[in-house]
Amino acid sequence: MKSPRTSKNLLVTALLIPLLCSLSGCIYLVVGGIGAVGGYIVSPDTVEGITGEEASVTWDTAVETISIMGLIEEENEAGGMILASVNGAQITITIIKLSESSTKVTVKARKAYLPKISIAQDIFVKIMSRVNE
Repeated sequence: MKSPRTSKNLLVTALLIPLLCSLSGCIYLVVGGIGAVGGYIVSPDTVEGITGEEASVTWDTAVETISIMGLIEEENEAGGMILASVNGAQITITIIKLSESSTKVTVKARKAYLPKISIAQDIFVKIMSRVNE
């Protein structure tokens, strides 16, 4: 039989864990197995993942994909950054070469200073699906 003190400690612990997680600021969620995309990480306004393609192929695919979905405002291939506007949201795509055969793709979406994770996810999945074809 459990003592009242043990039950109280268990209840306090069960209530504190979600509270601490919500106060940590940036909660990451790992998601995997979406179509051709392996796994990727989601934060409140950013989706990122790694592809097994060269940076130049990934860059060309990202530019082509984002130009179909919205308006490219600025692009800097040397810096690996694309700024665009899709459905009224400000999009920042960052492409970083990790090795000869792997590239990190990060898509950030905000609309009126608020995160738009659904737009970021949509853009990311389309880029990665086209890169992996």
